[in-house]
Amino acid sequence: MRSGERTNRSYTMSMTGLCMSKAAAALSASPRVVKLSTGLKDADRKLVAEMLSDVTVQTYRTLLRSQVVHWNVVGPLFQPIHELTEQHYSELFAAIDTLAERIRALGYPVPTGKAAAGLDKALSIGGRMSALAMVEELIEDHEALTRLIREAAGEAEELEDFVTHDLLTERLAFHEKAVWMLKAIAAD
Repeated sequence: MRSGERTNRSYTMSMTGLCMSKAAAALSASPRVVKLSTGLKDADRKLVAEMLSDVTVQTYRTLLRSQVVHWNVVGPLFQPIHELTEQHYSELFAAIDTLAERIRALGYPVPTGKAAAGLDKALSIGGRMSALAMVEELIEDHEALTRLIREAAGEAEELEDFVTHDLLTERLAFHEKAVWMLKAIAAD
């Protein structure tokens, strides 16, 4: 190996080591609570972030339940239920991202371990395998989310967090429409 090649190789190895240490430092970053001055009190931001965390977790569970129904529904109403649940879980997936980004904008990390609690229920339809029973479970999930979101939206408005209020109002409209559509399918 020539002297020039050794110098280039040493330089390259040195730069690679520097880049690797920067990459390691960058990879060790983790989300944390951030102090903000946006006109909302710290305690109010925390309360709203906690409420949004609950909504995010419940939305994720409903997304999973919608997919389980989507995959397992059978019978004469297969096609409309299959298509509706696909629309729902696609919308829910986008909503989760929006909710999580709002939590981050409030200066708080998005829930992680908390989200796993109850997933076994979301992924299971148990003995309720008929299309009607599956739709009824989805109705219950969307109604529960509607109640949770309505309460959180009211609280956000009282705390003058209008961004969160508007976001939750949009979510509320989606879930109320989902309940209406699912109940129309389940009607006898």
